[in-house]
Amino acid sequence: MEWFEALVLGIIQGLTEYLPVSSSGHLAIGAHLFGLNGEENLTFTVAVHVATVLSTIVVLWREIVWLFTDLFKWKWNEGTRYIVNIIISMIPIGIVGLFFKDKVEEVFGSGLLVVGVCLLVTAALLTFSYLAKPRQRERISPLHAFIIGIAQAVAVLPGLSRSGSTIATGLLLGNKKEKLAQFSFLMVIPPILGEALLDVKKMAEVGFSEAMSGLPATSLAIGFVAAFVCGCLACKWMIGIVKRGKLIWFALYCAVVGLAAIFIPML
Repeated sequence: MEWFEALVLGIIQGLTEYLPVSSSGHLAIGAHLFGLNGEENLTFTVAVHVATVLSTIVVLWREIVWLFTDLFKWKWNEGTRYIVNIIISMIPIGIVGLFFKDKVEEVFGSGLLVVGVCLLVTAALLTFSYLAKPRQRERISPLHAFIIGIAQAVAVLPGLSRSGSTIATGLLLGNKKEKLAQFSFLMVIPPILGEALLDVKKMAEVGFSEAMSGLPATSLAIGFVAAFVCGCLACKWMIGIVKRGKLIWFALYCAVVGLAAIFIPML
């Protein structure tokens, strides 16, 4: 991977991680256009996902400090309730990570057809959440946190937007849109950091160069920084977009890109 390819893919990841258009799908399309192999692309994908998680921590640091402050009061309060919901939401993705990790990695190298179909599913979810007008709930319940967690687990498929799936699911359940973007971004931090620690452990065992499959450290660093900077900008932007309820435009975009991903390789 050349440095300019890493820069482009890092920018794509940073912008699309928070916008409901599937960062993994866009990275798969970019990797296809640049001719990157599946293992090299997977390694890069993990790295830039960690970068965007760090951008989440930077943007939402006040909320994170509030959660830990409430947690260490050692009593049941709003912050501990929120943390319990995040833990509950992690159960489905934890099951996928423990028992289906190899299968997920195989899907990432299976071509653009899966990406295109999943982008169309993302478009449908965003459309349904835009048209539905359920009763607005003030607080995300543990049951809803678990269902939103299932949406996050399914969204490991490339092309199925994690933020789009979790936010759309929460809206369809009747949760307030003002609460959902923040919850969606915070709930992804533990799983991705856990995945990153496992990958670092694997690289330490087999050696950096072999584990990275020839991926230059310079390219990895450029992609990481680009994803982090763009992630900070996109995270702030997406929170505002969800509050204004303008997700339908992303549904149209996902439909167009999804159809392109399906049919362009056939030409």
